[in-house]
Amino acid sequence: MVVEGGSGDARGGPSAVFDVQPNGIAVNGCVTQATGYAEPQAAVAMVEESPGLKRVPLGADKGYDSKEFVRELRDHQITPHLACKPTTIIDARTTRHPGCAISQRKRKRVEGIYGWLKTVAGLRKPRHCGVARVGWMFTLAVAAYHLVRMRTLLSAPACSGR
Repeated sequence: MVVEGGSGDARGGPSAVFDVQPNGIAVNGCVTQATGYAEPQAAVAMVEESPGLKRVPLGADKGYDSKEFVRELRDHQITPHLACKPTTIIDARTTRHPGCAISQRKRKRVEGIYGWLKTVAGLRKPRHCGVARVGWMFTLAVAAYHLVRMRTLLSAPACSGR
């Protein structure tokens, strides 16, 4: 799982894309009001929605490195692989494993989605105000991104088994 937050403003707040598959398709996302704590709260809500009982890793940026967020993740059997602040709650027991570095590299997939949403889909400056209206713009833009991504995946040459 990978969590990244987008830049928020008074029009709709930050957005969060969650759990990007290896093929680059976003599984979950939402728009929240910009309160300073909305992105981690939205990530915890999306963790609660995700099925499965086994322990899974979650990669995120420095904005998610807080005691409360890490505690919530561990309560839900999620291993936090966060980009660490100088005064971090994550210790070497988590960061020494190669999976932590892999989670941080996978964050680039989410950044690619945000780049497309901001430049191509026009979400850098939303035309509407409010979480509900920006939320439907976000959903429509992510659906359009999925169509473009699927076109790219379907036109890719199949690899030979030799």
